[in-house]
Amino acid sequence: MAVPDTGIRVEPGSFRDPANRVFHAGDEVLRGLGPDGARDWRALSGSAFFAELLAEGKICGTEPVDATRLPGWTAVLRHERIPFVSHPYEWSFAMLRDAALLHLEILRRALSAGFTTKDGSAYNLQWRGASPVFIDVGSFAPLAEGEPWAGYRQFCQTLLYPLLLQAHLGLDFQPWLRARVDGIEPDQMRRLFRGARRLLPGVPTHVHLHGAMQGRNARASTTDVRAQLKAAGYSRDLALATVRGIDRLIRRLDRRDEGSHWVDYQRTCGYTVRDREEKERFVEAAVAAAPPGLVLDLGANDGRYARIAARHAAQVVAVEQDPAVVDSLYRALRAEGEHRILPLVMDLADPSPGGGWRGVERASFGDRARADVVLALAVAHHLAIGCNVPLPEVLDQLVAYARPGGRLVVEFVHPEDPMARRLLANKPDGLFPEYRRDEFERLLAARCRVERQRELPCGTRTLYQAVVGG
Repeated sequence: MAVPDTGIRVEPGSFRDPANRVFHAGDEVLRGLGPDGARDWRALSGSAFFAELLAEGKICGTEPVDATRLPGWTAVLRHERIPFVSHPYEWSFAMLRDAALLHLEILRRALSAGFTTKDGSAYNLQWRGASPVFIDVGSFAPLAEGEPWAGYRQFCQTLLYPLLLQAHLGLDFQPWLRARVDGIEPDQMRRLFRGARRLLPGVPTHVHLHGAMQGRNARASTTDVRAQLKAAGYSRDLALATVRGIDRLIRRLDRRDEGSHWVDYQRTCGYTVRDREEKERFVEAAVAAAPPGLVLDLGANDGRYARIAARHAAQVVAVEQDPAVVDSLYRALRAEGEHRILPLVMDLADPSPGGGWRGVERASFGDRARADVVLALAVAHHLAIGCNVPLPEVLDQLVAYARPGGRLVVEFVHPEDPMARRLLANKPDGLFPEYRRDEFERLLAARCRVERQRELPCGTRTLYQAVVGG
């Protein structure tokens, strides 16, 4: 259904369920419900289980508003705005597992109350810091006795299969999920889990049997499959038993520890105590100067500076390329009950592109990242030397992550610094003639208004605080 030009913007990732659609009106998130969706909402809003999940913060805040807000829709809901939208291929193993467990808990409680969820996608979940939250309120529908869970396939492809890849084979799942918005197909999994691997926990039932059933029912209609299950005695109790079984399986899965150079980076990077203290003071002063709504910490590692930023910011997104490092950070933040820091897995030399239908169903990182403060500490030299990105383009990208008038806090590692020398040692002589402090300062001044700078006690690293577009 179309909406007149009233400043209301359609959410590009919300079109697959014709019963409802999500819109943005300024800072508000609205959901339009058609006749079927409105009927399901009336039943859902009167249920005790839904009220309990809302009160527990496990479902995003939702309330009905005047239906005339979205002409052409039967009913309209307003949802809380999630501080920063992320995608499952930007999550660590423990994040994906916790998201899967929340999805199953919500489904279990829904089934017990006579409801189900029409979807099982990982994209139905987002984060408040280190806490997952279910956002697809339009997915709930009254349960028809004898019907299977319609979201099982999506759940396997976007949640269970990635977890099995990481836990059983030690393969990082992020590239697999990034490659296909619908997740990993059973046929792909069956090829990976042959021989003795066929017997690994969860594989016989949810990979091989699931794949065989899909093949057998490929030509059968959904109505036929439902009728067969109902005739076979499929019931709510069996559905609940299945959900509990998947829950037990996922709780037993854990990330295989393959080791990582970056996990121990803070100890091995060469900073002295004085360097660290000076750097922490500089960062805190930059963030505290004008308390920001959103801070991006690029190359966050163990979250030392993200935690400093979180003392003053409403939300910090801590980006790190190593999945093992992000997993360690997430587990620590979860244990601390931190709700302001969201850790994400991302290679800044290859950030998340737009994906899905028309390339906009899932927004790129660049389109989502418009921060009040961007922390780029010990990042520029990795991009410029380690990844061969020209220094002007490195700064262009860092500046692009900040909103106009926002601050960039950037660290330049001099060519004579031990870390820079280590990177340069693996490159042909003379490949980076422009990687110099004076050239970096010239490029920075052309893009920003530099407010202050501080050379660290080591003498080979300099911090800059600059206003973007100033």
